[in-house]
Amino acid sequence: MLTHSVHSITRPKDIEVSSAEVIGEIRHEAGSLPQLKLEYEPPIKTLWVTIAPEPKPVFTLGLVDSVSRLQKAIVALWGGEDYERSPIRFFAYRAKGPIFTFGGDLDFYLDCIGRGDRAALQEHARLSIEGVLGNATSLSGTAITMATIEGKGIGGGIDAPLSCNLVIAEEQTSFSYPEVKFNHFPVASVAVLSQRIGTRAAHRLLSTGAEFTAAEFEALGALDATAASGQGEAWLRKYASETMPMHAARLGLYEAFHRRRAEEFRNELVALAAAWTDHMLRLSPMEISRLQRISVGQDRMLQHIYGMAKQGRVETAQVRVPAVPAAE
Repeated sequence: MLTHSVHSITRPKDIEVSSAEVIGEIRHEAGSLPQLKLEYEPPIKTLWVTIAPEPKPVFTLGLVDSVSRLQKAIVALWGGEDYERSPIRFFAYRAKGPIFTFGGDLDFYLDCIGRGDRAALQEHARLSIEGVLGNATSLSGTAITMATIEGKGIGGGIDAPLSCNLVIAEEQTSFSYPEVKFNHFPVASVAVLSQRIGTRAAHRLLSTGAEFTAAEFEALGALDATAASGQGEAWLRKYASETMPMHAARLGLYEAFHRRRAEEFRNELVALAAAWTDHMLRLSPMEISRLQRISVGQDRMLQHIYGMAKQGRVETAQVRVPAVPAAE
């Protein structure tokens, strides 16, 4: 336990702490957090977590590890009885650019499959479901978790924001789970989508691989709201500001509703992670070849987008992104 943490500083609880103090404490507790960028906004007690995976927008091992360590650090610093003095009331994900996520890290998966590295795949799956559980449990009752999506959401990477207490998307955003088209399935989607939209609707969505607009995704119940283009972060800021006086009650409600099936949800995620690992290691040479072609297609898509950006022709709110290559 840190001896110099923000919650141990002697000051009245209504005095704001600075962004540098909060982020400094988090980094001291969590260590290096590659592929994440942190920004703290004192007036609304919000920690903005910008996901910035490299070299492309997928949920890499480094990213899911950073998310897990960040969540644990916040709980260690300000969880439990330290609620009153916690500087963080809202924990909000965001990402920049026309692609929010391509989903899982196919290059990493293919490398693990090639080496027969079950342990590495298991670790990736474990960290992925830990992140989902952290979001779903409001960081163990520490803060309301939120997400705003402004770029295209593809595959299992959507589950990280969807597991938050509150998730919105900007109107130009689209969503799809194409994994089934190449005989694959995302780690946590069955559990996360079932909790948001119900089992039958989740099964239909995952079985078809269809693409949905933000409005359609909201109509299914997957989103809490749709914001105007470029206004996702402003929507969350307004929500945080307006609900601050009733934060404890809202946090308690999120906890109470999750607690109704918390153990079942955790067990389901653990079982899904094991099934996913087994499935990945059973892929046939033809199926592996399909994943390789999709990975190459992602690279070409990004080159196209970055090329347009250099020419000043790309705007996040208006970009038309080609579909992920379908399995042959």
